[in-house]
Amino acid sequence: MWTLAEPYVRDAGFDLIEVQFAREQRGAVLRLFIDRPAGSEQGQSLAQALIGVDDCERVSRDVSAALDVADNISHTYLLEVSSPGLDRPLRRERDFARFVGESARVRLEAGVEGRRNFSGTIRAAKDGRVEIACDGRSYELPIDDIVRANLIPDWDREFARAGEAQPGSTPDGAKPNEKSIAGGREVPSKVPSKVSSSNNRSAS
Repeated sequence: MWTLAEPYVRDAGFDLIEVQFAREQRGAVLRLFIDRPAGSEQGQSLAQALIGVDDCERVSRDVSAALDVADNISHTYLLEVSSPGLDRPLRRERDFARFVGESARVRLEAGVEGRRNFSGTIRAAKDGRVEIACDGRSYELPIDDIVRANLIPDWDREFARAGEAQPGSTPDGAKPNEKSIAGGREVPSKVPSKVSSSNNRSAS
């Protein structure tokens, strides 16, 4: 799925950062996470740098057509194209390298020194390993052993960025993981922009 979808995501001007396929209560879901390439947000406002619904719709349309032609999923499923949100998944070495200095949670399969769960600051990423500062020391984690990794949002920074983009005060009682509108300003949220569409065998 990654190999099939990535060229269309790249042609639309985005990076494919994760592919998930799962059976959920609503049925089978193929979920793609897309982001802007590293460095592309320079010179852009916060709103311009974020992935919007229109971006997800464009990628969804192109990938959906390619999946219909490939016809390699034999049953009805839901294609969901989503922005990564602030708790962005990390998968490849270049993902970790892009976010050196940020905080992340990492879960390993086999583990390192008898430990599988790490939460700390990304120090470096090279030669197939990510260095993470955790509990007062550094660990080198093999990227091939990572089951799941996500950024830990810095909510103070994100609220400050939103305030700089469109000055205003955070509404009383607003929580970081809720979308809140006040004075024409959207408070940052971990909830990503996303578009879903039925696909193949087919309910499209």
